[in-house]
Amino acid sequence: MVETEKRDPELETQALDWIEANYGEPLDRKKPYDDLLKDGIVLCKLMNKLMPGCVKKIDTKGGGFALMQNIERFQAAARAYGVPQSEVFQTVDLWEKKNIPQVTLCIHALGRVAQTRDDYKGPVLGPKTAEKNERHFTEEQLAEAKNTVSLQYGSNKGASQAGINMGKPRSITD
Repeated sequence: MVETEKRDPELETQALDWIEANYGEPLDRKKPYDDLLKDGIVLCKLMNKLMPGCVKKIDTKGGGFALMQNIERFQAAARAYGVPQSEVFQTVDLWEKKNIPQVTLCIHALGRVAQTRDDYKGPVLGPKTAEKNERHFTEEQLAEAKNTVSLQYGSNKGASQAGINMGKPRSITD
């Protein structure tokens, strides 16, 4: 098992609490976090609670391939719900336990996106996404900003030519 990042048990517990609250029934907390989510059944049922009918088929038994399809269905539903592609985990991250922190990040992102939707009335998971922060400046403020010297390129404050000794000294001969 290769972990690319350190797992945070507190974030995992928050994710399970949130899933359980939306899921409507208790999860088997005796199982390890990654084993509980591995087959994708819990995740697919969660998506159907958030967006009814988005996962048409959930495989409850069968080989690894059938259960891996559950994970792929969850990923497609999460993207359709509004979770950014960059925050959706890869199937192997969960199935082969390659990157469990990414799975947790995805669940937290799902919770964050849910808060921005009008049809969501469930519990909060993580901070709410800012919707808009519009700023209006007067023409006078905009003109004043043009006179400001940006320090992005550094500063010459306190600069002098003292101590510069380059090249050959000037010799004056008559």
